[in-house]
Amino acid sequence: MDKLTPENLNPEIYNLFDKYVHSQIDRRQFLRSVGKYTAAGISANSVLAFLSPNYAEAVQIAANDERLKTEYIEYDSAKGGGSIKALLSRKAEVKDKLPGIVVVHENRGLNPHIEDVARRGAIDGFITIAPDALTPLGGYPGNDDDGRALQKKRDRNEMLEDFIAAYDYLYNHPECNGCIGVVGFCFGGSIANKMAVRIPGLKAAVPFYGGQPSADEVALIHAPLLLHYAEQDKRVNAGWPAYEEALKKHKKEYIVHVYPDVKHGFHNDTTPRFDKPSASLAWQRSIDFFRQKLVK
Repeated sequence: MDKLTPENLNPEIYNLFDKYVHSQIDRRQFLRSVGKYTAAGISANSVLAFLSPNYAEAVQIAANDERLKTEYIEYDSAKGGGSIKALLSRKAEVKDKLPGIVVVHENRGLNPHIEDVARRGAIDGFITIAPDALTPLGGYPGNDDDGRALQKKRDRNEMLEDFIAAYDYLYNHPECNGCIGVVGFCFGGSIANKMAVRIPGLKAAVPFYGGQPSADEVALIHAPLLLHYAEQDKRVNAGWPAYEEALKKHKKEYIVHVYPDVKHGFHNDTTPRFDKPSASLAWQRSIDFFRQKLVK
């Protein structure tokens, strides 16, 4: 049997996986379809296992890293009558107030990868809050398949309100200087765009391959934008030309980077879609952007 590598998978398998993780097809449909594109001796289940995240081997900043003070907190849900769980991270020894970043997860809840990303932001000198939009349904269930199923049960606009409430929590936190940005990935990228529309005081928004707001909504954006797209991500990229036209029309501040020869999810280092050079560059650009916009 040939060894599975990111390079020897038929590109159509990645397209099918993208449909699967975005709930356009179910697991059975994925497994049935992927067999058309695999070599003899390679099972569809082994392909799915290969493409699925491996959180244990991809941690960059450990949960118990002594350089950080991390804790799970709860803040009031915008829906009322409940609370949202979030990971709050910052350096262990800080004398001055810190700029803040809201870290918005993908379409599967606050999984270990997004917690790791939030800790990376803290190591880089920010106080970060990474909410779990699945809290009202019991929280991230421990695997992404069940996480996606749970997130489909939540109203998208209610989740947006809960992430906006995370901004409010951070804004009022005694260790935050009140200058706050947002970074989000996939679903989180679309939320980052929406938060730029909804929050006049937001200082910076960094969507990674996120769905775009409507042309009418763009007029309401005040925050400068740093937008990251993957060249091979035709699904998300289809909305970019209209978004850029609206940004130019309303004279909004934005920088866009389209990373060549990479797939949707290229920043996620737990799956074979990860592209280290592009991910490292995109993250450094993001941190530099936040430092420019959030540090007083």
